[in-house]
Amino acid sequence: MKILVLNCGSSSIKYKLFEGKELLAEGLIERIGEKGSKIKNHAQGLKLMIEQLIQSRKIKHIDEIDAVGHRVVHGGKVTKPTIIDNKLINIIKKYSKDAPLHNPVNLKGILEMKKILPGIKQVAVFDTAFHQTMPEYAYVYALPYELYKKDEIRRYGFHGVSHNYVVLRAAEIMKKKLGKLNIITCHLGAGCSMAAVKKGRVIDTSMGFTPLEGLVMGTRPGDIDAGILIHLANIKKMNFREIDDFLNKKCGLAGISGFGKDMRRILKEYRKGNKRCRLAIEIFCYRIKKYLAAYAAALGNVDAIVFTAGIGENVPLVRKLSANIECLGIRIDVNRNRKIKEGIISSAGSKVKVLVIPTDEEKMIAIETRRLIKK
Repeated sequence: MKILVLNCGSSSIKYKLFEGKELLAEGLIERIGEKGSKIKNHAQGLKLMIEQLIQSRKIKHIDEIDAVGHRVVHGGKVTKPTIIDNKLINIIKKYSKDAPLHNPVNLKGILEMKKILPGIKQVAVFDTAFHQTMPEYAYVYALPYELYKKDEIRRYGFHGVSHNYVVLRAAEIMKKKLGKLNIITCHLGAGCSMAAVKKGRVIDTSMGFTPLEGLVMGTRPGDIDAGILIHLANIKKMNFREIDDFLNKKCGLAGISGFGKDMRRILKEYRKGNKRCRLAIEIFCYRIKKYLAAYAAALGNVDAIVFTAGIGENVPLVRKLSANIECLGIRIDVNRNRKIKEGIISSAGSKVKVLVIPTDEEKMIAIETRRLIKK
């Protein structure tokens, strides 16, 4: 069975083609709709993707694909991968207002592929689904209860596909059953989130009703006092759209450092002695450390901490500043931390194993898609 996996971003299409567990081809279409780009929209991007797949000689014709799996960020209370139909498309549309940077472009990929491969089953794998095992006391906000019951205002969590993949891989590396492990996962990229996973089930996660809550991110602030938004409206006379744009695009590492959201650029300036870049890194890591301690308390005991995604996998300084927590018995082997691509980086005396695991959301989506289609 050949499965094409699509991960559509606002200006990009990341794709992988699998046959069974084997990766046949992969690629990235970038700068979609950007100034100077020849690729004006996602429809053109998908046509280019098909050309690249055929040029790779892994398929002769697009009809050889048996199923398409899509990463979709927000599925509300959908708890598992689901075959895409009109009902599911309406659910994705419904939650687009709560994940405005992601759901609309995820939906573009789905609708275009329905035109390209009209007879092929397509599956949505939701970032929110993995977190639906949270207990009610972890996902209900301290707001009037009617807002939860009638308007579904609650904590959903995101990056679930990535969190799911790395806990499974962690269990493999540690050679233990996932059902016997308590793991804290740290997905640190342009968007950042953490999850507390008790015996394979999420009991808490840092993102909430939208992807704005929790850790400091590339352009998002994470946890802030809600009164700040009232202040911005009253004093700065910002309207709702301006506040939404401000929170999603102008805060986080970019807002503190003044050098944009790219951690590589911020690190470069930090090493030159830039105080704002140093502060950005310190705030970023301090927030992670606070969540690590909180989740350790929630879990009762921790067997492993996993770092993944662009920053989590590639920035040893962040791992060192975030996870060397003596009171929890967590110690990182600094020399090994600099070199490792995948595996355990904690020192021999650490009570908690610290791992670096490159995430593979597309592989996880392919596994879930294959499982559902066969069923």
